[in-house]
Amino acid sequence: MQALRVLVTGASRGIGRAIALRFAREGAHVALCARSTEALEEVAREVEEAGGRSCIQTMDVTDPNSVELGVAAALDAFSGGLDVLVNNAGIFDLLPFEETTPAMWERFYRVNLHGVFLVTHCALPGLRRGARAHIFNIASGAAREGFEGCSIYCAMKAGLMGFSNGLREDLRPDGIRVATIYPGSTDTGIFDGVPGDWDRDSMNQPEDVADTLWSGLMSSGEASDLTVPTPGQEP
Repeated sequence: MQALRVLVTGASRGIGRAIALRFAREGAHVALCARSTEALEEVAREVEEAGGRSCIQTMDVTDPNSVELGVAAALDAFSGGLDVLVNNAGIFDLLPFEETTPAMWERFYRVNLHGVFLVTHCALPGLRRGARAHIFNIASGAAREGFEGCSIYCAMKAGLMGFSNGLREDLRPDGIRVATIYPGSTDTGIFDGVPGDWDRDSMNQPEDVADTLWSGLMSSGEASDLTVPTPGQEP
C-alpha cells in the first residue's frame, strides 16, 4: 500500500505538529509547511523518528508566490499527487471590538481565510491525482458561536466554515472529500500572550484534534463536520 502523501500548513507547532506526527505514525510522507525553517526542521526530525518521511517547505500562507512555490515543491516531492491537505495555519487574539483596527481585520483575513483559499487553489491539481483525496480545514467552535473579544476571529472561522461547505459541493464530482474540524479550546502556543485567565489544564491537547482528524479520514462515510469538544467552550 502506497504511503499517504500529506501537506500540513502551520506544521511547526501545536495542532499542525500533532497532525503531522499522527500521520507519521502511519508511515505517511508529510510536507511540513510554516514560516519558521528552524522549527520545521525539528518537527521533520520527529516525523522521521515516528516512522514517517518528511519534506520542509518554508511558506507564508499570506503570500501567493510563497504558497505557489511551496505547494509546487511539495507536489514534486510527492511525484505530482496529494492525498490529504490540512489547512491549519491560523492566528488568534482577544480584543474588544472597539479596540480592533482595519489592519487587524486584514491580518486575520489574510492568514485565517485567504491563506486557505490560496493553498487549496494551488494544491487542487495534486489532490485530483491523489488517492481518495481529502481536504481538512481546521476551524473552531468560534465558527458556530460568538465569544467576547473574538468578533474578528469568529468572522474568519465562520467564513472558513462557509468556504468548506461550498468547496465540498464543488469537489464532490471529483471524489475529493472536504471536512471541517471544530476544535474547542486546545492547549497550544496560540494562547501565549493572549490576555485572560485561561485554564489550560482543562483544555484539549493538540493530539485530540489529530486523532479526530484521523478518525474522519478512516470513516467509510462522508465525515464533513468533526467536532472536538472541550470543557468551557472557549474558542
